[in-house]
Amino acid sequence: MQNLATELKSRLKTAKKVAVLGVGSELRGDDAAGMLVAQTVSKYERRKRSFRVFMGSTAPENLTGEIIKFKPSHIIIVDTADIKQKPGTILLLKAGDLADGVSFSTHKLPPKVMMDYFVKKLKCSISIIGIQPKCIKFDANVSKEVKSSVKEVSSAIIGAVNGKS
Repeated sequence: MQNLATELKSRLKTAKKVAVLGVGSELRGDDAAGMLVAQTVSKYERRKRSFRVFMGSTAPENLTGEIIKFKPSHIIIVDTADIKQKPGTILLLKAGDLADGVSFSTHKLPPKVMMDYFVKKLKCSISIIGIQPKCIKFDANVSKEVKSSVKEVSSAIIGAVNGKS
């Protein structure tokens, strides 16, 4: 696979509006990865009307109405994912690529159900970025491996959206 930044730019080539949905618990160490990415890229949101960040936390399904109202052509979901790799490993998937071997973080609604709903309602393209955690115990710190991946993912998203001026 191409590097993350190149692949995201390619996927967003035809984007009219991009939504980023950060998912995870900020109380459970590396499970905060999706939320940290969302917080980082939200600083960029104010400069582009065609880009919006949603803080899904542990109940991203609560934001489906807001996301649908925004009417994105492309959605990027960022979450911790247990992909049985070394901590900090980044996996980029399309909605249809969800495999049985990928386990997403602590939220209640399976990601596939939410993605199917978005595709049906919006006819949009969905990309999922999963980051392999090191530790998701309550009150743990975010590992240096995941912090590094958060920076890489944030930079890739900002670069890809910036290419959509």
